[in-house]
Amino acid sequence: MDHFEKEADFERAVITALQSYGWEKDVIYEPTEKDLIQNWANILFENNQDIDRLNNCPLIPEEMDELLEQIRQLRTPLALNGFINGKSVSLIRKNPADTLHYGKEVSLKIYDRMEIAAGQSRYQIVEQPLFPRHEKVLQDRRGDLMLLINGMPVFHIELKRSGVPVQEAVNQIEKYAHEGVFTGLFALVQMFVAMTPEETLYFANPGRDREFNSDYYFQWMDFNNVPINKWEDIAEQFLSIPMAHRMIGYGTIADGSDNTLKVMRSYQYHAAYKIYTQVVKHVDWESNQQKGGYIFHTTGSGKTLTSFKCAQLIKSCGKVDKIVFLMDRDELWKQTFDNYKNFSECDDIEDTSNTNALLTKLENDTKSLLIVTSIQKMSNLTTVSPNPMEIRIEKVKKKKIVFIIDEAHRSTCGEMLRDIKLTYPNALFFGFTGTPIKEVNAINGITTSLLFGEQLHQYTIAEGIRDKNVLGFKPSKV
Repeated sequence: MDHFEKEADFERAVITALQSYGWEKDVIYEPTEKDLIQNWANILFENNQDIDRLNNCPLIPEEMDELLEQIRQLRTPLALNGFINGKSVSLIRKNPADTLHYGKEVSLKIYDRMEIAAGQSRYQIVEQPLFPRHEKVLQDRRGDLMLLINGMPVFHIELKRSGVPVQEAVNQIEKYAHEGVFTGLFALVQMFVAMTPEETLYFANPGRDREFNSDYYFQWMDFNNVPINKWEDIAEQFLSIPMAHRMIGYGTIADGSDNTLKVMRSYQYHAAYKIYTQVVKHVDWESNQQKGGYIFHTTGSGKTLTSFKCAQLIKSCGKVDKIVFLMDRDELWKQTFDNYKNFSECDDIEDTSNTNALLTKLENDTKSLLIVTSIQKMSNLTTVSPNPMEIRIEKVKKKKIVFIIDEAHRSTCGEMLRDIKLTYPNALFFGFTGTPIKEVNAINGITTSLLFGEQLHQYTIAEGIRDKNVLGFKPSKV
């Protein structure tokens, strides 16, 4: 591993690595906030020149002031995550050169989480940005690195040289935050990265109104849950493009239950992305290949959030008509629906008060892409036995449906799942379980892999305890 006596040498090395992993060669050196606002204005103009948007007339400072006022009004990283991921933003045209739109509202494209390393996405490195002091007694500050996507500063990175604990980089971020550095344009920062040559931690921006919580400082891990410590590997596997773009688009969670922005743990990301790739490569929806696979994540490791992110990714690929979450108990579907609703992008998720409501939502071609229900209600919409709703069910059978089944170890060995699979031969099934059924504990010869196919990702209780994501325990004989 490289040894860096000086932080500046480490900074240059990180920049060089990022440039080889998709970030632009031209580094923005020592900019003020004003410089970065103009840079954002330039990129917005590049991406919105057409007659329906900016009509080939650049954005002027008064228009950028309106955008920054929107950012100030939103205030929290939770709300700003919706702003960034909302694809577009509206403002009133104040540039008199645009005679077509002057005084009228125009919609500008700002960021598309699907448009990775293609189309109009721009990836810029900022070195030593200047943070103006917010109180007379404070000094102006300089950060180490910021990473901009489409002109928006979404990552802030603090570096420390070899031999310095990573906690010192964390302390620096926390100090800047308490001094009010991450306001104005810098309020758009979604994720902090504290980095030394030997260790890296990443965490969500809690915003000005909340304290930092070290319980949510994570190490990035590879697909096999091995922690990645070397800075070169972090640059390649975590901060590279397309990975960094995906982490802002899909690795962040705006959670309305406690009004905080969260970031996914690495095992959650790997599992969600693995299911997404299974759906993307599933091209023949009449092949009767119903086995998508299953995720084995230990109890208490956040499967609800992971399954929601799976749905969000699947939805984004545009290949699926319906995504149905099946809970194994009737009382659980309501709890899960409420959890999903708290993730603020869930404006099109639907619950199901009864079987008829479920069928109506499955039939609907325009709404209800994500549906939460119980396996009991879904089993009422099967045609293994005569069913008065058979004609309506036949219409639903033709749709491309993905079923995501929670607690797949409990509910799936009875007749209900069998009947659902027989009725919907073209549907794709995925299971989540903390205790998969293997051959040694098979129920009537049925295992989790027999029902769902291969295990797609694993996160064990031992790994959860090691990472402090799951509480440890001490067994005692009774």
